[in-house]
Amino acid sequence: MSFRSVAGAAGTLIVGTGYVGGRVAEQLRQADPTGPIYTVTRSEQNAARLAARGFTPLIADWTDRRTLTHLPRCLRVLVAVSYDPRSGKSREVSQVGGLSNLLEFADPAADVVYLSTTGVFHQSAGEWVDENSPARPIGVGGIAHLRAEDLLHRRRPLGRWVILRLSGIYGPGRIPRSRDVLRGMPLDGPNEGYLNLIHRDDAAGAVIAAWERAEHRRRLYLVSDDSPVLRRAFYEQVARCLRVPPPTFAPSNSPSLSARSMSHKRIWNRRLRRDLLPRMLYPDYVQGLTAVLKSETM
Repeated sequence: MSFRSVAGAAGTLIVGTGYVGGRVAEQLRQADPTGPIYTVTRSEQNAARLAARGFTPLIADWTDRRTLTHLPRCLRVLVAVSYDPRSGKSREVSQVGGLSNLLEFADPAADVVYLSTTGVFHQSAGEWVDENSPARPIGVGGIAHLRAEDLLHRRRPLGRWVILRLSGIYGPGRIPRSRDVLRGMPLDGPNEGYLNLIHRDDAAGAVIAAWERAEHRRRLYLVSDDSPVLRRAFYEQVARCLRVPPPTFAPSNSPSLSARSMSHKRIWNRRLRRDLLPRMLYPDYVQGLTAVLKSETM
């Protein structure tokens, strides 16, 4: 793995070392054991865990500009911040205001990868959606991410950055509702509607490829596997992997479930496959679920 050099800058800054950000850090460490990897966290406990894994933790809160004044100059920056409702801050303050603060202090020459979401799309009739499709988000999360994307366009019009809109992330320790399927509990919500998915390791691979493959890079990529799947079929596959009866579904009046059920679209990943990930580790949910659940049930 080779990256371009930025005078006076070295290493990678990862803001948000959670499920995907942490995996990116691990893959970078495997590829370059000596390169500095700075991981931003708000928690001293998380900082200790990150230090034990060989990273250089920085305790900072990106919504507080005062904590960002001593950020190291890095040639690569990953923004992988998930909204924490326990923070007491709005999504606007956290995701848009935080990114605005970070861009003020991060190296202007750095390669920035921003993890957004396919939740910015409003389509709900099973349409195929790609990078050229209009995005008019309905949910507050999608609205905040789209505003953060716009901030990158406005603040760094000539800068080096890529937006990766990720589909639903799954992987080790994260198969939604798998315990309910294992216990034979009904799944609330609709049994139809397409799910668009990406395995955590392929999401991390897309981040690294966005840094590596500068000659192919565009501003925007949708990160999803090859196989949008109906919700029923996905959970039937979960049941097969767990060797239990197929799940049943129960109607729900939950507002959050209703919002998710309206997201009925299929993500077309042609640009991602052509430019960044010609080979995926898990090109469809069957391979991904089989690998994850086999290792977790052994």
